[in-house]
Amino acid sequence: MAMRIDIISAQPDLLTSPLGHSIVQRAQRKGMVTIVIHNLRNYGKGSYRQIDDYGFGGDAGMILMVEPIYNVLTSLKSERTYDQIIYLSPDGSLFNQQKANSLSCLQNIILLCGHYKGIDHRIRDHLITKEISIGDYVLSGGELAAAVLVDSIVRLLPGVLTDETSALSDSFQDGLLAPPIYSRPAEFNGWRVPEVLLSGNPKLIHAWQEEQALERTRVLRPNLLQIE
Repeated sequence: MAMRIDIISAQPDLLTSPLGHSIVQRAQRKGMVTIVIHNLRNYGKGSYRQIDDYGFGGDAGMILMVEPIYNVLTSLKSERTYDQIIYLSPDGSLFNQQKANSLSCLQNIILLCGHYKGIDHRIRDHLITKEISIGDYVLSGGELAAAVLVDSIVRLLPGVLTDETSALSDSFQDGLLAPPIYSRPAEFNGWRVPEVLLSGNPKLIHAWQEEQALERTRVLRPNLLQIE
């Protein structure tokens, strides 16, 4: 059964291009994943479909209201069971490859995109099951973060990539950065591909790749080698 990802957004057009091309598009066409984008404004109040209002306490900025979000989540949950209801938030747990691996094993998930100042906290208290951040910075909304999550998850689904081993050799899959990669020609402008990669000896090549991955991680991301 295909994975299903429902995305709730106040600005759904922001997701059209990221999710309509390349690997994510091919995965949808092959029936490996179903991605449905829900316009939060369709669940808004009154003739203007209001979805935001000023917050209590006098702080500046608009807040996505509790009722429209509650209504769309209730509607979706009446149709199927969801493994996770995820809110994209800068104060969520930091997204990494291990989280992508875990989410790719689920059947149905909801991604809720914040906008303006954020969402009414009662939604976070009572309906959200996981909060995820893609980095320690603030975006105008959660749509770009949702696109990042979807791309990182979908490419891990069995059969999505032409060569499944390419996902297994990505950076962070084993806690290290990926080793350097090269293609034809073997020499260009005096720059040569390392001889070991031309040797045809899988054992030597694998040993070189492990050594390079460890060294690149030590130099570029030493924090990944720290034992928690």
